[in-house]
Amino acid sequence: MALDALCLSAVVAELCSAIQGGRIDKIYQPGSQDIVLAVRGNAGNVRVFLSADPGHPRLHLTTLDRENPEKPPMFCMLLRKHLIGARILELKQPYMERVVTIRMEATSELGDKVFRSLVLEAIGRRANLILLDEEERIIDCVHRVEGDITRGTRQVLPGLFYRLPEPRFGIPPLIEREFHFRGIEGDLEPEVNRLWNGVKENNYTPIMLLREGRPKDISLFPILQYGPSVELREYPSFGTLLDDFYETRERQERTKQRGEDLFRSVKTARERTQRKLENQRRELEATRDRERLRQFGDILTSNLHLLEKGRATVRLQNYYDPEGREVEIGLDPLLSPQQNAAKYYREYNKAKNAEAALTIQIKRGEEDLSYLDSVLENLSLAEGERDIQEIRQELTDTGYLKRQKKSSKREKRVSGKPMEFRTDAGLRVSVGKNNSQNDLLTTRQATKGDWWFHTQKIHGSHVILWTEGTEPDETSVTQAAALAAWFSQGREAGKLPVDYTPVKYVKKPAGARPGMVVYTTYQTVMAQPDEALAKRLRIK
Repeated sequence: MALDALCLSAVVAELCSAIQGGRIDKIYQPGSQDIVLAVRGNAGNVRVFLSADPGHPRLHLTTLDRENPEKPPMFCMLLRKHLIGARILELKQPYMERVVTIRMEATSELGDKVFRSLVLEAIGRRANLILLDEEERIIDCVHRVEGDITRGTRQVLPGLFYRLPEPRFGIPPLIEREFHFRGIEGDLEPEVNRLWNGVKENNYTPIMLLREGRPKDISLFPILQYGPSVELREYPSFGTLLDDFYETRERQERTKQRGEDLFRSVKTARERTQRKLENQRRELEATRDRERLRQFGDILTSNLHLLEKGRATVRLQNYYDPEGREVEIGLDPLLSPQQNAAKYYREYNKAKNAEAALTIQIKRGEEDLSYLDSVLENLSLAEGERDIQEIRQELTDTGYLKRQKKSSKREKRVSGKPMEFRTDAGLRVSVGKNNSQNDLLTTRQATKGDWWFHTQKIHGSHVILWTEGTEPDETSVTQAAALAAWFSQGREAGKLPVDYTPVKYVKKPAGARPGMVVYTTYQTVMAQPDEALAKRLRIK
């Protein structure tokens, strides 16, 4: 879903009342294409999020905490140099265009007043974030565009004068369909103009469209075309709406980008383990016929007086057959009859020993496969660089990743924090985001009287309900189980069985992989994975 020009105009109206006249205190760049401005404005201290990500370019007020890189990127440092302390003079948006200019009064290095502009072009794959000087020359931008003079493609490069993109006025498809659904035909521009002017009079309602509980689209007035199949959820502002709409998608994409190499490594290790397991299972299946090898050895031994060296096959009576039929036995012509019989006995013993060894190897391989599946699930829960680094450490400790060469400075180990929630009854709930955090919660931090939750027979987070020495209420148990269901491999599968028990019944076997435990004396409840509940109960 793209942020259309009408919704963008409502966002600009909200920003004007919140930050116009305010000053920029801090600037962060949590992602390669994202900027956060901390502003002291009319509404107090607020944060403005701007993104030039082609997938979902936008700007809006935000309350989400985004993890910033340890070292600020160059574009962030440039913005800090020019915009820290700048006063926001105005925000402008051309009529029905997805372009917003934030014009500011700043102070140069010599102490003189200068003007700067930050332009967001929220135009799909051509999205950009551009810093201009007072002459509207480009100082720098997130995406430098070389352009093509022969095709008339616009250049966006430092030193060039900035010019707006070609006007692309068009009615947003969702709005156009809604007009037709409501019987409004012909020239639709007057209706669009009415909506545009209505925003200036604060006559709009931020609405999220949800299908089966999942965000589908946004609008500034109720959309009726989908009927009861789509839920319309009103929000107090577009800032809170867009935070909710993009939060999960944004986190997953950032994590995917930062952990892509790690994901590939785990995926490769899993595929290698899977292939090895399949080969071992085939070898094990081949050992099932080993009794026939022993029988051939017995039959040959009983008929040595009838055999002579040099034969490739022989047909002899099979006294293991209830009907006494003959059986054809292959021979090595270079071996004597006694040596052929001994060969079958050796192959029988080899198959018998192989079965025992393969059974152990297959069990170990299945444990490895299960562990790697749990790591892949953990990567989907990672919320930032710290979580990725913690999983990387775990894979290094378990031998799946090579340890980096020793450097003069010892590498500092990262220790992330589990997700924290509070039930409606006030009890705290902790949810591990990876195997290291699961082990920490279950085996070290939780007391014997706290309750442990986990989805039955599928990978998921360890969930601890901190009882504080009391018997937990039914609502808290239900909500903790719902969290265990949501933060599991089966979150898309409807209701899931979730096991729960006091922590005293949960044990970690010696030598077990990270995150692996066994438990007894438990109860099971069917729980519905509930993303909305997880968002509502989470402690920021």
